Amino acid sequence: MNRKLQTLKYLLADLFSSGLAWAVFYSYRKLNIEHTALEFGDRFVFGVIAVPLFWVTLYLITGTYKNIYRKSRLLELGQTLLISFIGVLIIFFTLLLDDEVASYKQYYKTFLALLSFHFLLTFIPRLFLTTIAAGKIHNRVIGFPTLLVGSNDKAFETFAEMEAAVRSAGNKFIGFVHINGNNGSSLREHLPHLGGTDNILDVIDEHDIEEVILAIETSEHGNIKTILTKLEQRNVRVKITPDMYDILSGSVKMSAIYGTPLIEVSHDIMPVWQLYAKQAIDILVSIFVLVLGSPVFLLTACCVKFTSEGPVFYTHERIGIHGKPFNIVKFRSMRMDAENSGPALSSENDPRVTPFGSFMRKIRLDEIPQFLNVLKGEMSLVGPRPERQYYIDQIVERSPHYVHLQKVKPGITSWGQVKYGYAENVDEMIQRLKYDLIYIENMSLIVDFKIIIYTVLTVLRRRGQ
Repeated sequence: MNRKLQTLKYLLADLFSSGLAWAVFYSYRKLNIEHTALEFGDRFVFGVIAVPLFWVTLYLITGTYKNIYRKSRLLELGQTLLISFIGVLIIFFTLLLDDEVASYKQYYKTFLALLSFHFLLTFIPRLFLTTIAAGKIHNRVIGFPTLLVGSNDKAFETFAEMEAAVRSAGNKFIGFVHINGNNGSSLREHLPHLGGTDNILDVIDEHDIEEVILAIETSEHGNIKTILTKLEQRNVRVKITPDMYDILSGSVKMSAIYGTPLIEVSHDIMPVWQLYAKQAIDILVSIFVLVLGSPVFLLTACCVKFTSEGPVFYTHERIGIHGKPFNIVKFRSMRMDAENSGPALSSENDPRVTPFGSFMRKIRLDEIPQFLNVLKGEMSLVGPRPERQYYIDQIVERSPHYVHLQKVKPGITSWGQVKYGYAENVDEMIQRLKYDLIYIENMSLIVDFKIIIYTVLTVLRRRGQ
């Protein structure tokens, strides 16, 4: 299963289809709506090049290429029609509305013609690609590495039912982990026993698990919250086998005629289009800041170098989304021997901070190199501040819900930092935690913009630390 190749197929098909649709529309409009001679001049060439790029950008922003192997043909139809309508609306008002027309009816004909050509020529190759992929999944040619959680009768029944299905849902079972010490004697005959829920994260990492199915008895439901909290630290799909209460309460939604009924635990914190728009904004703003601010950064680097001994940049390992470590980059604001005795959080009037480092911290200038982390996809403009594993271990011991922060990318600024400020010890880090949890539960582009505005005001008032 090659996701990059499949995504490339969709992308190339969309580029070709949108270019062809524009060419057909251009010809149809000239001959049948405007009744003029067909000329393939500069405007035609511009449209054939620029319009496909616009469409691919729109598809990226709206998450069209996300979960490329999990597309259904009906969903593909609806999404393609909706996005086609939105895109044609944008093209109509930006490229076509200013054209002179003999009658306003020509506007309606123009809009409907472009929508029809684009939708049909885009959907047909997508339908072809989706049908081929769905066939491979149903016939078990390709599948998603799946871990079964549970070891009692319900787990065995779930596994047996899914394996016996004529049309596969795409689950390729790698093994199972037990709960409460039951090592699953029945399941052992069919699946490898990979351990217990205590080491479930190690199992996921070792076997590149993409989907986890919880098939546990009613008596074991008390473990669900603990297991789900752990699974939030990894980028996996989580599904739970329902009991009769779930079915009667309406929790079970029928997503396919064939297959075992399962409840999917959603990890989508923002609508897909907002998530992709957030990523696009991260990249564009980072490029803008790094390019236009380069003279200031060069001057800052020189000041750091000449005002204290040591390197210009400070790099250290932090924990990012889904518990993945990365190296954060800052302008060095402390002496070289600042942590010779071990990790220590900074505090107000910290003697380890250099004079120029104190100035940088007040206006957050030391944080600027983190835009490089944003460009690499390790951070976002807005998100919970990343911490070291050393402090995370202490926080989780007292506040296990800290792991919820790892559902999103860490940020250069955060709601916790705006509302609470810098934390000087673990107790203050835990107090600040509630603000970041509130942010995650209310994530949106509007909230991000508010946090950025508050951060700018903080910088202007020199309230950094």
